[in-house]
Parts: sequence; C-alpha cells; structure tokens
Amino acid sequence: MNAKNQSALNPAPVRASQRGFTLVEIMVVIVIIGLLATIVVPNIMSASDEAKEGKALTDVKMIAGSVRMYYAKHSRLPETLEDLVTKDDKGRSELLELPKDPWNTDYELVEGDTHRDFEVISCGPDTSPGTDDDISSKSQRDG
Repeated sequence: MNAKNQSALNPAPVRASQRGFTLVEIMVVIVIIGLLATIVVPNIMSASDEAKEGKALTDVKMIAGSVRMYYAKHSRLPETLEDLVTKDDKGRSELLELPKDPWNTDYELVEGDTHRDFEVISCGPDTSPGTDDDISSKSQRDG
C-alpha cells in the first residue's frame, strides 16, 4: 500500500478540543431556548383563552336560538335550560344535549323585564355570575 491509500483508510486522529460541544456552547443554546419559550408560551396561552371565549359565545347564541324555538312552540320561556333537552310527545327536543361552557360550568338562563325577554350567559373564566367576564347571548348593542 502506498501512503496515499493508507491516509484514506486511517484518518488523522481528532484532537480532544474538536470532539464535541463545550459547556459554554451548550449553555448558550439553553439560554436561547429559554428566551424563545418566554416569548412563545404567553402567546399560546392567550390564543387558548380567546378560543374558549369564542366557543362560549357560539354556545350562548346557539342556546338562545333554541330558547326562541321553545318560546315559539310553547308561548312561554323554558323554566330552566334543561327544558330544552326534554323530549316532547313526539320524541323531539330543541337540543340533543345541553353543553357545559369551556370552564366546565353550566350555562344560565336569565329572564328579562318582559315575558319574552331573556339572556343566556356563561359565567366566564372566573366561573362567578354577574362579573365583568360573563359572556352573554345579547350583543353589546342589545344592552
């Protein structure tokens, strides 16, 4: 074998300083990952909260529509939202099931000033009725 072939088969030994990452390099990568996490995680959490509020708003509007259908059939508001899932003589109901809001609390039916006025609400993230974070079936312009 000549020297040219032997160098191709046996590469030159690697120096100890070229074998892997140094502690400083690893620490720099960890710091960068930590900084990225502090930027990304709050944005993800905010998106999750917005999605829950959107689902609750969709649910209260859908339940309010079912209350209006109940009123059209019975000429009165239901006593509770459970009346919407109770089947009539023909086995029909306004809703198949009554959902819970994204914070795992029940939606509430609040009667208004007249016999036909009502509001469906979700208690919102704090799960307490009558607070600023409640989500209502009435739009802002309805007051």
